[in-house]
Amino acid sequence: MSHHHEHTAPESGTRLAIVVALNLTITIAEVIGGLVSGSLSLISDAMHNLSDAVAVVVAWIAIRLNSRPRNDHYTFGLKRAQLVAAIFNAGVLVAISLYLFVEAWRRFIHPEPVSGGIMTIVAGIGLAANILGTWLLARGSKENMNLRAAYLHLFSDAISSIGVILGGLAIIFFNITWIDPLLTVLIGLYVLRESLLILWRSLEIILEATPPGLSLPDIREAVLAQPGVEGLHHVHLWQVDEHDIHFEAHIELADQPLSKTTPIRESIEKMLHNRFDIEHTTLQIEDRQGECCTKELA
Repeated sequence: MSHHHEHTAPESGTRLAIVVALNLTITIAEVIGGLVSGSLSLISDAMHNLSDAVAVVVAWIAIRLNSRPRNDHYTFGLKRAQLVAAIFNAGVLVAISLYLFVEAWRRFIHPEPVSGGIMTIVAGIGLAANILGTWLLARGSKENMNLRAAYLHLFSDAISSIGVILGGLAIIFFNITWIDPLLTVLIGLYVLRESLLILWRSLEIILEATPPGLSLPDIREAVLAQPGVEGLHHVHLWQVDEHDIHFEAHIELADQPLSKTTPIRESIEKMLHNRFDIEHTTLQIEDRQGECCTKELA
């Protein structure tokens, strides 16, 4: 489980470099096209593309840091560097979305002329680049939160490019100029929702919340069901990163020779790994008259 993201760095380096080059090129093209055509949604698409390039660079740096070995100073390594990068990327998108809402409102109140032809052509070029970039990052985004943040940058831009193309056509054929700020708001709402989800999930990991999909009462019940186990306390369940789940607890056993506690401990560890996908388990074995100061769960 925790080994998945370690394979990402060598596999993704070239793809990430291509994505950065694509987005920087399209950013320049869309800024120029937006200024010439007067399209706010095209400029917003350019801003998203610029943030895409930054997101991918940050993702690459975080992946490289994540692959560095543990040491005496960073005993878990730098696994959480990817979480910091994901929070940064998602935070940038939230800020951009809020800015676009303000600009779109201003356009609703004071409409400006928009050249639908230039808008459609430039957005079409951006769509092609975003589709290619999204395809390059799609595989890694399924198992890596940081790459998923970068992937969402690209995916949202691909969607927004389609919207801008449709908006350009509407302006060409029907002169519906208000569709430009409307598209900007819709794009911003989608990006805002996805970004907030990434922020929330990343913050939960940093705050060491119980991993999603796992129930501490279920784990407690499963451990207490193991032969010889009579009590469970000082329980902690957390994630170092999005894959690496850790569990520690004090296990209270019935009176028995020390030689028989090792098989029980190994059985518990195997059960936790197979049933709950917990990779790292630390158990302190105690007898019924153990010296532990409290029997509370945490």
